[in-house]
Parts: sequence; structure tokens; C-alpha cells
Amino acid sequence: MGIIDTLLGHAGEAPAAQVEQELQALLADGERVECAFAFVRDVIAFTNLRLILVNKQGVSAKKVEYRSIPYRSIVMHSLETAGHFDLDSDLKLWLSGQPDPICLKLGRGKAATRLVALLAQQAPR
Repeated sequence: MGIIDTLLGHAGEAPAAQVEQELQALLADGERVECAFAFVRDVIAFTNLRLILVNKQGVSAKKVEYRSIPYRSIVMHSLETAGHFDLDSDLKLWLSGQPDPICLKLGRGKAATRLVALLAQQAPR
């Protein structure tokens, strides 16, 4: 991921080992980060057990929200790609037992479609 893409808020793949180190305190025994995507400050991490959404809040980013989503609870997902006048793609995740989807702004770029492909691979069989 280039510095310009990062500044524009476009998602790009992040080194899984680095993200795993940052999330080490949150990971279960035997859990490992398989793939991760980074934004300016936020991260989406795919582990062998779940999806972890990291939302750093505020100017200093000292307040952080971690959302843990087991793959089995994702019942549907959609991707609305960026158009000519849109600056970002929107990923929506519908979870079992939740009436409204989780909406994530992904920016432009190939990372959005890669995210959807990874979600499809993790779908319960």
C-alpha cells in the first residue's frame, strides 16, 4: 500500500505478522492473523477463527473499539464499489440476530474486492 493510498483512506493489505503482534493480547490460544487490511488508522483482520474490526477513535487514537465477529455469525455481505463521484466502497455485513448491517467505508482500490473474496472463503460450509 502506497503512502498516497493511505492518506486518501484506501484500504490495502497489511503485513499479517505485524497486525498479529498488535492484536496479540486479544487473540485466543492457537489463533493467528491470516490476512489484514489497513486504512489510515483502522484495521480489518482475518484470523483462523474470526474477523476482527479495529476502529481507532478520536484525534489521538487512544480510544480503540475492537469488534470480534465469528465467521459463522455472518449471514450475508455486500459490496458497493466506488463510482466516478464516489470516493469509497461500502462493505455491509449482516450478522445473525442483528437487524441492521455493519457498514464499513473501504475507499477505492482492489482491497475491497479482495475482502469480499476472503469473506466468501470463510463462509460456513
